[in-house]
Amino acid sequence: MEEIKLYGADWCPDCRRAKTYLKDNKIEYTFIDVDLNEQATKKVESINNGKRIIPTLIINGKSHTNPNNDRLAAILGINEGYRIVLYGADWCPDCRKSKAFLNDSKVNYQYIDIEENEWAIPIITKINNGKRKIPTIIINDDIILVEPENEELRKVLHLDEVKEEKIYDTIIVGGGAAGLTTSIYAQRDRFNTLILEKKTIGGNAFLTEKIENYPGFTSISGPALMDKMEEQCRTYGATIKTGEDVVAIDKEKEVFKVRTKTKTYSGKSIVLSTGSTYKQLGIPGEHDLIGSGVHFCATCDGAFYRNKDIIVIGGGNSALEEGIFLASFCKSVKIVHRSPRFSASETYVEKLDGINNVSSYMNKTSLEFLADENGMFKALRVADNDTKEEELIEADGVFIFIGLIPNTKAFEKVVELNEKGFIKTTGLAQTSKEGVFAAGDCREGAIAQVASATGEGVLASYGIRGYLK
Repeated sequence: MEEIKLYGADWCPDCRRAKTYLKDNKIEYTFIDVDLNEQATKKVESINNGKRIIPTLIINGKSHTNPNNDRLAAILGINEGYRIVLYGADWCPDCRKSKAFLNDSKVNYQYIDIEENEWAIPIITKINNGKRKIPTIIINDDIILVEPENEELRKVLHLDEVKEEKIYDTIIVGGGAAGLTTSIYAQRDRFNTLILEKKTIGGNAFLTEKIENYPGFTSISGPALMDKMEEQCRTYGATIKTGEDVVAIDKEKEVFKVRTKTKTYSGKSIVLSTGSTYKQLGIPGEHDLIGSGVHFCATCDGAFYRNKDIIVIGGGNSALEEGIFLASFCKSVKIVHRSPRFSASETYVEKLDGINNVSSYMNKTSLEFLADENGMFKALRVADNDTKEEELIEADGVFIFIGLIPNTKAFEKVVELNEKGFIKTTGLAQTSKEGVFAAGDCREGAIAQVASATGEGVLASYGIRGYLK
């Protein structure tokens, strides 16, 4: 029978995205937690040439490393409203004909070669009363087509029907705290909202192990808080689609067209809440070792380094916060900062004093990441800013926390950006383009905190209200 194994971890955003996508499309799978299964970790590393990349899926014996939702749809035959599984063989002319028709019609289908998957032969034999007829095409588990002509496929899939285009009151690009809050307020105003999220709902807040400064919670994990916000959004009726990477926004008459890599959505107003991504150092070895010992998210990848030595680069709030988190289960944490003093708040600096397995390398410039014979990170070369003396700091992994870059590249021709790429706004989160608003970390002057992001979401919702009315 069809077998899908998903190797991942509960803290991994892309794992949660893939699991949600499979669940939403009623596809059964076996989840294997790499945190709890050492053999699973080794399996993932063997598939990915020594790299610990999750989610890694094995579907009918073939591995797929961190596939996005579009890729999963193509692999598993998922379309809007139906799923197609085509049983066939490469030598079969009718199979090739059906596959070509579906490809030309831009319809996803899962192809199962009965010669490579012997478990499929009893399935098609039973369907065809003891005969091995191919292609056998199953749609949504209840429609079966055996050796169909193209016209039959066209009619069953309604490929000639023009679907009515839905126009949302507002389309929110980005599903972090700002985007979710905007949706909650807009839905309460009876405005129909669509949230398009490139990865997983929650943004950078989802990747935070512990949040201690959000009103109402002395301490709550980032995933738990974001899950509550997402649940509230859905309760009020918002439509949420993950794995949607927006590449362009245009306006036709009074309607905005938001184009992703696979589809176009229509909305009367737009909110850009795309957040930001982690800044890189740009030094030798960094690019080659990302995923092989060089990381940017402690919540995502820290669990791979239990009882091991790691380096944290940076001296702001994020660097110290994540360093403290890593110290709770790593053997040692070495914090490297380019300045003589930390720029983080005193609360975090004071916490470091009571942690025995944390050491600080101050006033040091990172020069190069070095790899071992297996292509994995082994050391960081640094130089003292005063003496210029160089040294190697050895560790099993390194985490970089040196700031954020706004995710606004796709919108540089849509709205006005400042010199650093942040979106300029006035009044109620209004951008330079009428009907387009911005909220959260991608906006000029924003404070990278969950509480402030929710406030900006409220502001944007009021801007939407005024514009639509």
